[in-house]
Amino acid sequence: MKARFASVWLFASILGLAATPTMAQTNDKTIKIVAAENFYGDIAQQLAGDNAQITSILSNPDEDPHLFEASPSVARDLASAKIVVYNGVDYDPWMTKLVAANKAPGRRVIVAGELLHKKSGVNPHLWYDPPTAPVVAKAITAALVAEDPAHKSDYEQRLQAFTESLKPIAAKVAELRKTGAGMPVTATEPVFGYMATELGFKMRNERFQLAVMNNTEPAASDVAAFENDLKMKRVKLFFYNSQATDSAAQRLLKIAQDNQIPVVGVTETLPPGKTFQQWMEGELDAVEKALPSGA
Repeated sequence: MKARFASVWLFASILGLAATPTMAQTNDKTIKIVAAENFYGDIAQQLAGDNAQITSILSNPDEDPHLFEASPSVARDLASAKIVVYNGVDYDPWMTKLVAANKAPGRRVIVAGELLHKKSGVNPHLWYDPPTAPVVAKAITAALVAEDPAHKSDYEQRLQAFTESLKPIAAKVAELRKTGAGMPVTATEPVFGYMATELGFKMRNERFQLAVMNNTEPAASDVAAFENDLKMKRVKLFFYNSQATDSAAQRLLKIAQDNQIPVVGVTETLPPGKTFQQWMEGELDAVEKALPSGA
């Protein structure tokens, strides 16, 4: 879903702070990286090791990312960042504005949407699309090597290790696809959409999801169709964003539970204490457990 962001006065204050010099908090040789989303921050940390200081902006698991408001500290972090990583495709437009307003010579900006040639208006939850992580990881590694060529071999070795660590996820996806191919499922938002496609699921109620993603009211006919799918048990799984607090989504969740439709909650930020790989594996494990017996 597109994020909603800070008011005009707060954004103005951020831009003002962005022009203020920031005192370094780490060794001058430490590469400072700012990631808009904490899963990109985790990937950057795995690749950089101890050679970088990572700041992730969206990291609170109790915060709805769609209601995020950029604070002045974001501009302060960006002021000294050598590498910036964010999602793009309208998921975090506040980041685009801040980067443009706070220019810094030599700063390397990595935008996942641009790397994947995605255009505005597509499902912005790119991190659930399996090709995203390796592409972003390669771009981060290239930026690290450019900033710190003396440790090139270290960065390249970490990239290789990261790429290898994604193989169990790919294997799990392939395994679940054997069961899920053609299975009708539904969701309140397209958060898990890319992964659902990889698993071979047939997603229903996409007009409803598109309306929610674009912060518009779903048509009454789409709401009715969604409810009927649940009540008539036309779908085998129900996905919902466990970080969202939308009353309409909560109502649909209750209908799904009342009709014994297996429910899978997914999140938009990396849970505390987990790596990106552990997060993805955990989501896939949840799908496997929720699949109807004998499916």
